[in-house]
Amino acid sequence: GRRSRLLKGLPATSTVEENSAAGVSVYDFNVTVSPLAFEGVAILPTIVNSNPLTEAFDIESKGGLEFRVITTGNPVLDYETMPRSFDLQIFVEDTTGRTDLNILTIQVTDKNEHPVFRGNMAIQTVTIYVLERTPPERIYQVDAADPENAKLKYSLLPATVPFSIRESGAIFSTKEFDYEKDPHCYFLNVTVTDPDGLNSTRTVNINIININDERPYFTTKQRIYRIPEEQSPGTIVANITAKDPDDEDSPSRLFYSIQSSDRHFSINPATGVLQVAGRIDRDALPLRLHPNVSLIVRVEDSPSSGRASEMEITVIIDDVNDNPPECNPSAFRKEANENTTPGTFLVDLRNYCKDIDADPSNNQFIFTGLSGFGSNNFALESTVSGRLVMTGTIDLENPANPGVEVYTLSVRVQDITHPNYSSKYPFYISFANIIYIYVRIKPVNEFFPVFRNLSYVFSVSEITKVGSSIGRVHAIDKDWPPNVITYSIVAGAGARDYTNIFWISPTKGDVRILARLDYETTQKHIFTVQASDQEKSTTASVTVNVLEVNDEEPICSPNFFSLQIPVNLAVGTNINGFKIECQDRDSDPRSFRYLINEGNENSHFTFSPSAGSNTSRLILASRFDYESGLDTNWVYSLRVHITDDNLVSARHKTTHLVKTGTVTLSIRVIPNPTTATTTTPGFTVVTKRENLYSPSAWYVPSAVTVGSLLLLGLLGYLGLLLLARLRSRCPPAGKARRTPPINAPEKKKSKKEVVVTMTKLNTVFDGEARDPVTGKMYEFNTRSGARRWKKSNEPLQPVLAMQIMSSATENSGQGVDRAEASSKTEPSEKRKELTAATKPVAKPSAGQSETPGQTGLRLKKKKEESEDGGLFSPA
Repeated sequence: GRRSRLLKGLPATSTVEENSAAGVSVYDFNVTVSPLAFEGVAILPTIVNSNPLTEAFDIESKGGLEFRVITTGNPVLDYETMPRSFDLQIFVEDTTGRTDLNILTIQVTDKNEHPVFRGNMAIQTVTIYVLERTPPERIYQVDAADPENAKLKYSLLPATVPFSIRESGAIFSTKEFDYEKDPHCYFLNVTVTDPDGLNSTRTVNINIININDERPYFTTKQRIYRIPEEQSPGTIVANITAKDPDDEDSPSRLFYSIQSSDRHFSINPATGVLQVAGRIDRDALPLRLHPNVSLIVRVEDSPSSGRASEMEITVIIDDVNDNPPECNPSAFRKEANENTTPGTFLVDLRNYCKDIDADPSNNQFIFTGLSGFGSNNFALESTVSGRLVMTGTIDLENPANPGVEVYTLSVRVQDITHPNYSSKYPFYISFANIIYIYVRIKPVNEFFPVFRNLSYVFSVSEITKVGSSIGRVHAIDKDWPPNVITYSIVAGAGARDYTNIFWISPTKGDVRILARLDYETTQKHIFTVQASDQEKSTTASVTVNVLEVNDEEPICSPNFFSLQIPVNLAVGTNINGFKIECQDRDSDPRSFRYLINEGNENSHFTFSPSAGSNTSRLILASRFDYESGLDTNWVYSLRVHITDDNLVSARHKTTHLVKTGTVTLSIRVIPNPTTATTTTPGFTVVTKRENLYSPSAWYVPSAVTVGSLLLLGLLGYLGLLLLARLRSRCPPAGKARRTPPINAPEKKKSKKEVVVTMTKLNTVFDGEARDPVTGKMYEFNTRSGARRWKKSNEPLQPVLAMQIMSSATENSGQGVDRAEASSKTEPSEKRKELTAATKPVAKPSAGQSETPGQTGLRLKKKKEESEDGGLFSPA
């Protein structure tokens, strides 16, 4: 805001006296506000800072616009120890935003103060102790000071006391005190005064301490005392008394103690009463050997460094019959075999019992009161000896025997002399100790375990799960208590493929199977089980009859086969003469049923017979109809299920276990062949590959022949190219009609490269089928599709394997399809694979089948037909 002069009377200087109380006015001033400040002061006058920093001042309102600076009393102003001048910055602001800041200087003025005591006298009354007969000397130094550092004067009242104080404040005694004659305590008032007459006073107590100069003496004359042992702590033995001449017949000033080291007795230090402090056992060392206790009693007239006298007394400890006979152990465990001879010694109790009383008349004891269930089988030879013997025969298997295995006997052992246990053993009512003897009758293994049956027969289905329980054997033992019987297999229980087929529970005798049972392999298992009680054992025979269950699947051959049939095959025909033969280890040959489960679209195929035989043929059930669109699939994948439930009645089929075998057939339908018209002789290249299965070397001359044919073919091909070039340059005259050759190259210069590759593959042929045209059987590989004629009595002609690739680059090429005699345009760089032979081959006449060699010479017009041309392509 704007700086204006609002604080009237400031800056200014004022004074305040030290030690001023809170609320003392220091300075008054007014606040002048602008006429525009209708609401007066916005911020009341405030001390915003001080130098040095302090909280000893504050501002309060007197009413209206009048204010004053006052003391807060916190802290109290002290001229001697605090700053003597303070600059207070006072700030004010009115409602128009005008402010003012001015300084008020406050000076602290000195004030005469009372002298003060320092040290102990400043906080408490001082007590001084002076020993009697001490010569006059300084006994205390008073410490006082004046806040204004003025010289102080010391005085002492009352003036009649035998003490004085000097200018330095030192207090002196003026005589030698006698405790017996002079007062025992003095009260002195010490006053200190400053030059202006201000003073302070404190009190000093002086006590005279008595000293001992006389030795106390004992007044008790008795020196020997007798007490029985086992007195309770606090029992009074003697009352020792003494006197001290310095105490004027006051016994409370004497202190008694026992100088000798002894834990049995103690003395009251004030009264001199000798009493029992701890247990006094006459029967324990050292009192057992030395029952007399000597004590040195000392009396002093001061707890320490006083005058003293000593006296010896003797305490004799008498023995009492305070200990019952004790046996260690107090319980005995003995064992005896059943049928033990009467008179057999078991234990001598006296060897384990004793009485520790010191006096022989107090440590004699006897054994009485043999009792307990079955105690009639036992006896003590005498009450003094304590020998326990058997008097009867105990047979655990005897029905008359109560069946007790452990007999609990008790015997009382007690003192002959009348005991005194009331203080030490209050719980001994009968003054006797009880001994417990536990006699365990050990069973003797007299009997062999016995199986309930001499042999066991179990009938088990051959499909029972491994781990299943098939029966239980049980054996008993006539011994009592019954012995734990352990079961085991000691012989048999094995087979050719398994060491152990059966397992027996060692504790329960459950018999379980560890491997799958097979009726077709073994119909009966015989093994031996043993029951043992760890000492004796017996055996029994176990026979397990395996029950037959239909658990074997029909196995058919072949389980996979590929067939090819013409589209116009007659209904009812056995396709390629194919048949399947099935066998089942646990079923009759008449139990088979044949069902095509998948792939038989439009039900074209069936098996005959469909049931009741282990052999069935594949029959074409209906004609194919591709022209109307009813049939669209040319390849059929049939999944044939062969079940063995044909002989099962309809009522039992729901519960009878049926097994199913599976055969997969692949049938390719071959469409009607298309007639191809050849107008111009051409050169055809055949790519053929044959897997040679036979290890013989018949292919060596064939390879030579093939090489020669290739060479001749190559020369012939080059000759044809040359002839075509000459004919294009020099056409023959007089020829009215010219027929262009089919598949002839364009009349342009071309360059061709021929590569010949021979490949020999040793392949395993795992399937067979019949060629629908020739009717011959051929073999094939199900993975690669490689094929070959099945070996027969007729020798097979070696087949040429070669591959010719053309790498000539042409801008365009034209060829004539020999089948359709129409032209097609193909890319010039497209690779062409053709079927070749050494000479042109004519189409077979109607009704005449092609040989494998002839089949390989046909031109491949479709992609799938060229892909089928592996080793050969059956029609």
